[in-house]
Amino acid sequence: MGVKAERAAATRTRLVAAARRLFAAEGYAATGTEAILAAAGVTRGALYHHFADKQALFAAVCEQLHEEAERAIETDADAQGSAFDGLTAGCLAFLDFMAAPQVRRILILDAPSVLGWEAWNEMDRRHGFGLLIAGVQAAIDEGSLGGDPETLAVMINGALNYGVVWAGHGEGPEALMRLKSSFVETMTRLRR
Repeated sequence: MGVKAERAAATRTRLVAAARRLFAAEGYAATGTEAILAAAGVTRGALYHHFADKQALFAAVCEQLHEEAERAIETDADAQGSAFDGLTAGCLAFLDFMAAPQVRRILILDAPSVLGWEAWNEMDRRHGFGLLIAGVQAAIDEGSLGGDPETLAVMINGALNYGVVWAGHGEGPEALMRLKSSFVETMTRLRR
């Protein structure tokens, strides 16, 4: 990579990092472009060299968070001995990752409206939801879960996403712990 490409990559990295901090703290609507530029220490021209607009920068932040979530989910799921246990562990990793206030605000609360339902859903399908469908399918294939994989994944995904919102409005870590405990109990009942 040449010097010019390295500088461009560093500028893009600073923009995404600054935007991520501000979107997490203030939300998308309350975060102005000028604040992002100041926090990143770049010019407006640098922003528009890398991103069409603030929404495109927000999408890049969402992609980054989805990729981080995907790694956490895969790490926990892959450490398990069975597909069913991997599915459960992956879902718990999703809850842990998404329940972090800054992640919850960006990916669960702001992203659907900022990106639009179709774009948000497509991004989710490429990352976490795609893993969820694969995990459900693997559990069905091993005989520990029954049903249509996509339908089950939609139901589990809905419960997890709403659970993250609910836990975020609860009384701190205790709400997340109760949610995770209830999720494990529910999954245990579904196991064949």
